[in-house]
Amino acid sequence: MSTRKWFLLGALIASAVSALAARNPPLETVSRLDLGRHAGRWYEIARYPNWFEKQCARDITSTYSLRDDGKIAIQNSCFTQDGRHKEANGWARVADKNSNAKLRVTFFWPFFGDYWVLDLGQHYDYAVVGEPSREYLWIMSRTPHMTDEQFRNIKGRLAAKGYDSTKLIRVPQTAH
Repeated sequence: MSTRKWFLLGALIASAVSALAARNPPLETVSRLDLGRHAGRWYEIARYPNWFEKQCARDITSTYSLRDDGKIAIQNSCFTQDGRHKEANGWARVADKNSNAKLRVTFFWPFFGDYWVLDLGQHYDYAVVGEPSREYLWIMSRTPHMTDEQFRNIKGRLAAKGYDSTKLIRVPQTAH
């Protein structure tokens, strides 16, 4: 492809990204995330569809633990439709040390993705994670189930952040 075509393609992509960004307000995170309190097991309650969890059918969890080097170890786990257990291990680093609410996560180093904590229960009983493009979104809980009222309240706050809650898919959690 010629240099001119690459330039045009780049300009088109930049224009599309700018148009998307203009439609949404800047994405705000929680003011402060205590990494020690955030550590531990989280159950995925709902998410936007994504390619890397496509095989996951139920019982999706993420477990975070603080490492000695200041990074965060991540272990994601799920069961497929045919009952096979899948696991992925990665790590994260803090991208915003003022709040700790913006992390950069990798499961395939050197490729990183944004992990921004957008909403958080006062007692760290739930967390909502997204990223600036609003293509990815997760609602997580410390317990396998969340009340309908709490889920509705979270969805209402997501709309104000520019997320379309109709795209959320609920995740079956069979643990009690």
